[in-house]
Amino acid sequence: MIRSNLNIKIFFLIKIILSFLIFSVKSYSDNLEKNDSFIVLGSDTAIVKIKVFSSLTCPHCANFHTKVVPKIKSEYIDTGKVQLIFIDFPLDQAAFNASKILNCLDKTKQIAFLDTIYETQMKWTNGSNLDDINKNLKKIVKSLGISSVKFDKCLIDEVISDKILNGRIDASQKYSIDSTPAIVINEKKLEGSVSFKNIKKKIEKLI
Repeated sequence: MIRSNLNIKIFFLIKIILSFLIFSVKSYSDNLEKNDSFIVLGSDTAIVKIKVFSSLTCPHCANFHTKVVPKIKSEYIDTGKVQLIFIDFPLDQAAFNASKILNCLDKTKQIAFLDTIYETQMKWTNGSNLDDINKNLKKIVKSLGISSVKFDKCLIDEVISDKILNGRIDASQKYSIDSTPAIVINEKKLEGSVSFKNIKKKIEKLI
C-alpha cells in the first residue's frame, strides 16, 4: 500500500516536471486571475477573495473543506464579505484523476462533487494501486450522474489535464506553493495555520 502510493506520487511528480519543461516558455499567470475557470463560492464584489489550493487526496484538505469552509461560508460568504475560489493542486496521480473528473462536471454539480469526494476520501483512496483507486472513485461519483463512459473519457481529456497541470505549475511559481491546503488571501499567501481562527484574523483586518 505504502510502496504503491509512493510510486503513484513519483510518477505524478515526473509528469509535473516534464510539463514544466514544456510550458515554461509561456506564462499561465493570467489563468489564476480568471475566477470563471475555477469553483467559486460567494460574490465577485466581495472585499476579500480567498484562493484555496488543495489536493483531493490530501487528508488536511478534506479536514479544511469539511470543517473550516462551512464556518467561512456562514460567517463571511453568506454575508457577501468573502469569496472562496477553489483551485486544483494535485499532489499525486490519484488526486490528478479526481481533479479531471471535477473539471468534467457541470458547474452546478462541482461543489457537490467536492463535498462528496472529501467526505468519502478515506473510502475511495483505499486501494493497493491506481486502478483500484479509480474503481473506487468511479463508484462514488456514479451518484453524481457520471457514467463509466464519461469517467473514462475525462481521464484522457488532454485539454482538462493541461489546464490542471498549468494551474499547478503557475501556483508554484506565483505563490511558492508546495503543499496543501494552501491559502492565498487577497493575493497574499497565508502564513501559519489554516485554521478558521487564523483565517478569521486576516479577514477581519481586511473588511
